[in-house]
Amino acid sequence: MPVEKDENGQRRVQAEVDVPGTPEEVWQAIATGEGISSWFVPTRSDERTGGEVVNSFGPGMDSVARITHWDPPTSYTATAQEATEAEAQDGPGSIATEWIVEARDDSTCVVRVVHRWFADSDEWDGEFEGHAYGWASSYFRMLRLYLEHFAGQTCSAFDLAAFSKSTPPQTWATLAEAFSIDESSLRVESAPGAPKLSGVQQSTEITDPALLRVRETSPLIKATLEGMDGTEPELLLRLERPAPGFAHLFIMPMGEQTMVSLRVFLFGDEGTEIASDLESTWNHWLTTRFPPEELPHETP
Repeated sequence: MPVEKDENGQRRVQAEVDVPGTPEEVWQAIATGEGISSWFVPTRSDERTGGEVVNSFGPGMDSVARITHWDPPTSYTATAQEATEAEAQDGPGSIATEWIVEARDDSTCVVRVVHRWFADSDEWDGEFEGHAYGWASSYFRMLRLYLEHFAGQTCSAFDLAAFSKSTPPQTWATLAEAFSIDESSLRVESAPGAPKLSGVQQSTEITDPALLRVRETSPLIKATLEGMDGTEPELLLRLERPAPGFAHLFIMPMGEQTMVSLRVFLFGDEGTEIASDLESTWNHWLTTRFPPEELPHETP
């Protein structure tokens, strides 16, 4: 987890997770557009050396990288480059992300993601440690859920975001009002007035000493946790109704606002049938609680 540096200025940070599946099954989940879109963000991949990988984090927020190494079902590397010369001067330059799949036994693999970049200062170390923290603490849990329960199934997913003018603790309290959680059984039901979801809360507990250290050193993670008094501003649910799947909710401070993120992954025919309606109802709920800022009217 800590940033490693060499004498040439190359830096790297990595995260890993054990997951069920053969190398071929795991490769489908982490290296194909259809697979990645079933647990992370909408993704298009050319799946070849020289092709593009495009991760869509929202409108106008595409991350584009070029595949520089492609060796299924073992590893691939995609390198992203800043779009402008000014961004290259202010940022860490080209960022290479390598994905590695190693078989543990006949039914288990380890997945490792490694970020590499060149820098002559520690300015970006905290940000990249935050990236590795996000993989290990959140997204790899979703990858494991996908491979354990939904691998290869048709996925209907949606990603919603809203922006709150309140502090992160106040924003999370409002978001948490959508759910009723039984602390003993971890059963989750939608609260009255919220769109219907039910399932079981999944653990997001952090016990790894390296991850706990990053919570103290990454500026973004520290800002997210500030004032939360031990409450984790994140919820991961394995859904049973209205369709099998999982949902991930979290908040993140962005300047003077707090971003609210809801990602829902539904599987099978049930998921296909209700995804659009569920997205619409959740979007209405979010915009009601976190109204978008109105633009000032121009005077004639």
